[in-house]
Amino acid sequence: MDVVDVTIRARPRPIGDFMVDRVLPSAVRRMVGPFAFLDHFGPLTLPSGAGMDVRPHPHIGLATVTVLFSGEILHRDSLGSRQVIREGAVNWMSAGRGIVHSERSTEGARAAGPHMHGLQIWVALPDAQEDDAPSFSHHAAESLPAFDDGGVRTKVLAGSAYGVTASVPVASPQFLVDVHLEPGAAVPLPSDHDERAVYVVDGAVRCGGAAIEARTMAVVRPRVDAFVEAEEPAHVVLLGGASLGPRYVWWNFVSSTPDRIEEAARAWKERRFPVVPGDEIEFVPLNDVPRLRPSAA
Repeated sequence: MDVVDVTIRARPRPIGDFMVDRVLPSAVRRMVGPFAFLDHFGPLTLPSGAGMDVRPHPHIGLATVTVLFSGEILHRDSLGSRQVIREGAVNWMSAGRGIVHSERSTEGARAAGPHMHGLQIWVALPDAQEDDAPSFSHHAAESLPAFDDGGVRTKVLAGSAYGVTASVPVASPQFLVDVHLEPGAAVPLPSDHDERAVYVVDGAVRCGGAAIEARTMAVVRPRVDAFVEAEEPAHVVLLGGASLGPRYVWWNFVSSTPDRIEEAARAWKERRFPVVPGDEIEFVPLNDVPRLRPSAA
């Protein structure tokens, strides 16, 4: 039996003034475990004086995970958090019943001409935590479990894998692992969960009999031993976890029920969400309120 169930090639999408590559959700696979969204941005360098400016926007029912491979981004949110994220660190923001945040280039990066490369990920929250109060935590690169073994350099960004657990406060069983492989080196996908995937950031790998190119995700079959082997120097991210059941995903909202999304859209349109201290003027407008009656993802 083939190890790989389905492959997903990233598709370009405009975000503000620059393009990203969207992996999840896709037409062939909406989620992998609790992971409902994955964008790959960069590597890119903007002109001096320019910058990334993701204006304040809302979220519900998910945790955002910013993973930077290079560059730096200033995060602000409606809790009053103000945190610069740099290479190797993890920002984990749990939206719960509602939060607003912005992501912008720092003044120093803007002056030099920002260089950015990383992933923006959404992790759906369990049903019982969708209405929890929002929260934010930052985890410096040196605080995350990391180890080298036989041409494989591994860092556990969130959840548990390979006998270690990151300090990031995840809400359900899951793993998010950053791996660099030398040619010929191999790493097993964690076997604790049925839903697992490998995303190739750079290079080329094999998983079972399948060749996986850069900017491609391979979702592996449940209950099979799966190894990722590098055909050349490769950078991959492994992710997966327990399924939370169907989720509705619309705009910046994720929920187990359409009613929550419709109410959040009305609240944002009517400016009933809190503002972001230090970033109170601009915001991403919303003109429509969805009517989400089809089946969820």
